Amino acid sequence: MDKNHVLSVRELNLAAKQLIESGIPLLWVRGEVSNFVSAASGHWYFSLKDEAAQVRCVMFRHKSQYLDFKPANGMQVEVLALATLYEARGDFQLTLEKMRPAGLGTLYEAFERLKSRLEDEGLFDADRKRVLPLLPKQVGIVTSPQAAALRDVLRTLANRMPGVPVVLYPTPVQGEGAAQKIAQAIKTANQRAECDVLIVCRGGGSIEDLWAFNEEVVARAIAASHIPVVCGVGHETDFTIADFVADLRAATPTAAAQAAVPDRRELLQHLAQQRRHLARAAMRQFEQRMQQADFLQRRLVHPAQRIRQQGERLDGLQQRARLAQTYAMQRQQGRWKALWQRLRTLRPDTIRAHEQHASQARRLSSAMRNALERHDARLIALQQHLQFLDPQQVLARGYSLVRDARGAIVASSEQLDLGEQLDITFAQGGARVVVQEKRGRQTD
Repeated sequence: MDKNHVLSVRELNLAAKQLIESGIPLLWVRGEVSNFVSAASGHWYFSLKDEAAQVRCVMFRHKSQYLDFKPANGMQVEVLALATLYEARGDFQLTLEKMRPAGLGTLYEAFERLKSRLEDEGLFDADRKRVLPLLPKQVGIVTSPQAAALRDVLRTLANRMPGVPVVLYPTPVQGEGAAQKIAQAIKTANQRAECDVLIVCRGGGSIEDLWAFNEEVVARAIAASHIPVVCGVGHETDFTIADFVADLRAATPTAAAQAAVPDRRELLQHLAQQRRHLARAAMRQFEQRMQQADFLQRRLVHPAQRIRQQGERLDGLQQRARLAQTYAMQRQQGRWKALWQRLRTLRPDTIRAHEQHASQARRLSSAMRNALERHDARLIALQQHLQFLDPQQVLARGYSLVRDARGAIVASSEQLDLGEQLDITFAQGGARVVVQEKRGRQTD
């Protein structure tokens, strides 16, 4: 820049601004808030000072809206800011990106150091985390008896599963010595071994309020717990070391209670649905068995029916035999007549031969008649024999048919056991009986 060139005030301030912004990086600054003003636009203006100096600060609305606190005069804060120059007035100022209460930076650093060390040891590994029991018999809670989170957890447990007993392991969850007492409560729950799942919880608060759950002693106690641990500390955006070590991290204490026990209404609905599925499956199985029984019944032939079918077959064979004999006799007679005519033509002396032929014909006719009578008598005897063998006829005379549980015919009392069930078939109907006494074969 030419030293003889005359700058305007605006050019001077712009050059100074560029030098400041390029020479001073984004940095954290600690100091006390004074002259704090919250403009109608939502922007914040104040001074940051210490014992020897002060600097103007501005935090625009699109940055300040994400803070969970509002600064006040006299508050010690740490700000992440960009050093710049307000050209209109030539004021040196800090444009803030982030702000936190003083001292939180040390806590965050301690948090990250412990988190990194425990992660390297494998305390956060997914393969060491256990699955929560589906239906815990008893639920343990590690928290303060005065905590509002306890009321939320108890109300949620009562709504979801009112029959599950709850054991409280009381402990402070904030303040000096709270971490050691929380760890001792977790150890006590494991020593007593009376719960299936353990809820470690407290409500929301600042990082200082939740710091007990960032202590190594609590993390070690959770990692050593034989009981699965659900951690519900703070709000959904809050994360503690205990969350990473626990078997399950819940966003809130209420969410921890929801994760620890199932919803009774949902279980009942699921059971009802399963019951309907089983009923439908059983009905389909029953219908299939009935259809198979009908099919087998159509294939099953009663002995009486089989005998009737055999009798009809014999009647048909008898009729066919008679027709065959009649046809054979007629054919033989025709043949004899033809031969007789030839004999009469060739031999006049056929009278005697005719007489012989007539005699033979009579004898043949008598023999055939006798044969037919013998066949008829045999057929009648066979029919009577078949009727005698017909089980239905036997049953009609007062006898009965006895079968065991496998359907086998029982012919002797030696086949039976006392208490065995038998099926008895009568000529009309049947009955099921139980053997109460056995007797041997009766002799004359």
